[in-house]
Amino acid sequence: MIVVKLGGSLEQSGALLDCLQQIEQHYQNDSVVIVPGGGVFADQVRMAQVRWQFDDRAAHVMALLAMQQMALLINGLKRQFVISESVADIKARAATGKILIWSPDINELDNAGLTASWDITSDSLAAWLASAASASDLIVVKSASIDPGQNLAELAAQGTIDNAFCATVQDAAFNIHIINSQTNSWPKTHLI
Repeated sequence: MIVVKLGGSLEQSGALLDCLQQIEQHYQNDSVVIVPGGGVFADQVRMAQVRWQFDDRAAHVMALLAMQQMALLINGLKRQFVISESVADIKARAATGKILIWSPDINELDNAGLTASWDITSDSLAAWLASAASASDLIVVKSASIDPGQNLAELAAQGTIDNAFCATVQDAAFNIHIINSQTNSWPKTHLI
């Protein structure tokens, strides 16, 4: 299984549809789960938290709802993709040949003990899902420029990936690829 995290900024940059087509083209014979970033919906949560000063727990749940909204947006663009909410459902549907879109289940993530903090965004949630679903590869697609010579700690320091990502993938059993959405060479996984 391949987990592909699509940064929320891809919707704003106009690259989202192209990325979805790249996934279809490059990984058509693999089990694929798309993890959507929160995009403009998560940006609204950040702004509302600054204005209203509500706690990180409320912001965390609202940000998960933002990811669910992006899952619906992706499904609206690609009706043949299937929304899946839980790790068990993803594992059950993995062999169907359908591209899945993760719409995170808030209770499942609460039970996993993930911290409610802006240090943990959809980047780390994608890594958590890749681990929980026993994925072979995690591909994180960003609109930001990616220097292939930078390590994960450097990418986190510059804000390309979230602050908790390095700790989340510390003992990862899957391959990690951080790429720019405009790349012409999407990673070839060992499944292809």
